[in-house]
Amino acid sequence: MERETKMTTAADLAHRFAISTWSLHRALGGTYPYRPSDPMSCTRQSTYGAGTIKLIDLPRQCAEHGIFRLEICSFHLPSLEPDYIAQFRRAAELAGVKVQTLLIEDGDLSDPETALRDAEWMAGWAGIAASLGAENMRVIAGKALPTNAALAMAEQYLGKLAEITSLAGVRLVIENWFDLLPGPVEVNRVLDNLGGKVGLNGDFGNWQGTGKYEDLAKIMGRAELCHAKGHYSSAGLDVEDYVRCVLLSDAAGYRGPFTLIYDSPYYDDEWVGILEERACIAEALREAAVK
Repeated sequence: MERETKMTTAADLAHRFAISTWSLHRALGGTYPYRPSDPMSCTRQSTYGAGTIKLIDLPRQCAEHGIFRLEICSFHLPSLEPDYIAQFRRAAELAGVKVQTLLIEDGDLSDPETALRDAEWMAGWAGIAASLGAENMRVIAGKALPTNAALAMAEQYLGKLAEITSLAGVRLVIENWFDLLPGPVEVNRVLDNLGGKVGLNGDFGNWQGTGKYEDLAKIMGRAELCHAKGHYSSAGLDVEDYVRCVLLSDAAGYRGPFTLIYDSPYYDDEWVGILEERACIAEALREAAVK
């Protein structure tokens, strides 16, 4: 009964949700594709149109929708200048919204030709994450096929990066993403070899196929964060798939926030999809709590 009471209170559920700026990429419109090969500055690209909001307005919108945790994709930051970063942090604090994670969206720690360069580039984001007040910084573990050499190289650089982010007061996390981490064997190997220095952001949408649920169940108990991506088709949200992913995560012991990832043109207003996902997860958690 104690778990049921805890899990079914509105206050507790409110803190189990976050959103990513990716869920509002059409509303934001532009991107700023920072890359390891370029200086830490770039011009705006109208990747998804003109947009209707600015990034700095997003914390207020989150609070208005009852979501108080936010993840920021690196390519959504219009400036890396200290003044802008400080302004954004103040906007988030005024809205009562915590910056949960800064998502570094480029780089490859498993490519012997570029790993050192990319690791140094990723390290340059640690201070930005700290200045934003971010709790975590997610990096791409690697994009190479998961040979022993590629995994070992990534582990080496991740360990060094984790030391840098830790000194900045930010937790380094990786994700079950790209070719280097195609299944639970590789994910668990990296986590084990790094001995807790690096955390895991589990993602529902990054693994597909018949073994998806079994594989996710083998990592979600170790996850500290979760990208809860819903699959949409012409029929709407695939509720069966979404609920199954939530319930297997809960059964595995995952108790962290669910970051609502809406990545579909099904609704013109992205907030409609985001809130639909939240309602679906909340109901699934309530039902799980009483079983």
